[in-house]
Amino acid sequence: MTVPEISFEFFPPRDLEASFRLWDTVQVLAPLAPRFVSVTYGAGGTTRDLTRDAVATLHKHSGLKVAAHLTCVDATREDTMAIVDGFAQAGVRDIVALRGDPPKGTDKFVAHPDGFANSCELISALAKAGDFNIRVGAYPEAHPEAANAQADIDWLKAKLDAGATEALTQFFFEADTFFRFRDACVKAGIDAPIVPGILPIENWKGARRFAMSCGTHVPQWLDDAFAAAERDGDGRTDLLATSLCTELCSDLIEGGVDKMHFYTLNRPELTRDVCHALGVTPKVALENVA
Repeated sequence: MTVPEISFEFFPPRDLEASFRLWDTVQVLAPLAPRFVSVTYGAGGTTRDLTRDAVATLHKHSGLKVAAHLTCVDATREDTMAIVDGFAQAGVRDIVALRGDPPKGTDKFVAHPDGFANSCELISALAKAGDFNIRVGAYPEAHPEAANAQADIDWLKAKLDAGATEALTQFFFEADTFFRFRDACVKAGIDAPIVPGILPIENWKGARRFAMSCGTHVPQWLDDAFAAAERDGDGRTDLLATSLCTELCSDLIEGGVDKMHFYTLNRPELTRDVCHALGVTPKVALENVA
């Protein structure tokens, strides 16, 4: 079986305890030599400063290539590009460019009067600003705000045409979901890499709730499997989660996938175990993390 290249997503810490959890996560996963790690924004751009600080610290101390998430939410063009300048000055040249979710309490994205109207405008500005490697989001199952699946694919193509080089997908639970999307992208003339996003299921109720909020289909067999594992107890849910995630990744690899992006939720053990099962083993030791 082909050993995939992997990357990881972290979220920025909000307090001291969360800071320790982030560093513990980095310590566990960095030896797997990821292509890059990314640091998210919170909903509505609520962790903008925390993201900037976490990106700068990881870049300086971890030895990892760090990609900063950047959104259009609640910011002027000038403010957004000032953040970009800060990343560049810190040596960060990888950005995940997103429109971003609406702020809490609202159900619709409204662009700042002096801000970027959408992700394509942001990507175009980044492409003109300097030598950035720009990644974008993609949706194997239609984004909740998309008119239909084809509209999502058309928008992805527009983002890539604007200057992005790679797409990272929303998570999904069945490999065929990704394969159908990949085939549709090829049919639309998209030839940039599309990397599947993988969510190891640390907590099924939380993962299910997250899936429902972002339009990810939850198959009945998955509900049934976790219900049975919870009834059996004795750590069966952990074993099931590891087995299912490994099987999903193996199916993707058999279908030609050679890169994967793991949403770690700053809880590294399950992601590490799945990577080990796929043949991704420790290669380097992490040094100088303070």
